[in-house]
Amino acid sequence: MIEARALTKRYGDTLAVDDLSFTVKPGQVTGFLGPNGAGKSTTMRMIVGLDRPTAGTVTVAGLPYRKHSAPLCQVGTLLDAKGVHRGRSAHSHLLALAQTHGIPRRRVDEVLDTVGLAGVAHRRAGGFSLGMGQRLGVATALLGDPAVVILDEPVNGLDPDGVLWVRTLLKDLAAQGRTVLVSSHLMSEMAVTAEHLVIIGRGRLLADTTVADLIARVAVGSVLVRSPNATQLAELLVARGAEVTGVDPGLFQVAGLTAEAVGDLALAGGVAVHELTPRRASLEEAYMELTREAVEYR
Repeated sequence: MIEARALTKRYGDTLAVDDLSFTVKPGQVTGFLGPNGAGKSTTMRMIVGLDRPTAGTVTVAGLPYRKHSAPLCQVGTLLDAKGVHRGRSAHSHLLALAQTHGIPRRRVDEVLDTVGLAGVAHRRAGGFSLGMGQRLGVATALLGDPAVVILDEPVNGLDPDGVLWVRTLLKDLAAQGRTVLVSSHLMSEMAVTAEHLVIIGRGRLLADTTVADLIARVAVGSVLVRSPNATQLAELLVARGAEVTGVDPGLFQVAGLTAEAVGDLALAGGVAVHELTPRRASLEEAYMELTREAVEYR
């Protein structure tokens, strides 16, 4: 479990993280979201002791990261896929890290196989593509078989097969009871991967909620309507102040009225309706609505 309490970080006059509190629980994938400059990377760095908080605390499994005697076995991180000596092979990079914690050599081979790099294990990391570098970063995070996994933009540079692999991996790690915190700007991916969301903007907490609850907050205000008398029904709806947009013959979208109101109006007008589908907001729409006033760079 990760627990942040009143976490604050200043860089001179810049307040990067502002009184931030949240908890990341085991057994689920938690998405860590926010606009560019929101403070996500700074927060992740404070979790693993790379930046010292100006105020507040953050613990992993009840202790600050630096207090763990074998941190790689407690927390696995991917914060910068380029943080590898370019002259070292993938195998040498992982082996050097493993030897700092007494992790057996066979574990290096295991994680390289897990991330699909077994065939290039002895190639220099400097020659890796962006996607291969991301896979090596994930292997580094998994090396100590940690209870907590923190990944910053893990699908960056991956092809569709790689994205699916990361998605499956994250879900498997959570299903094993691990704590999984992952940041991403791909809302479509978070929608199918994360169960819980921590969203920040300008360093402050905007939401700590489930994906379903966040989406439910947003009233999209449109209804898909199918009717054999579409023209007649559309005229009735426009007369009531609705905005009607044609989609296909006999099918249109209504904004400004609920599905119940559309159905009642159709009944009163004697117009048959074959479909009334309230449109559910996407995670992207819900996220954009929530962070609208917190965007740092427009």
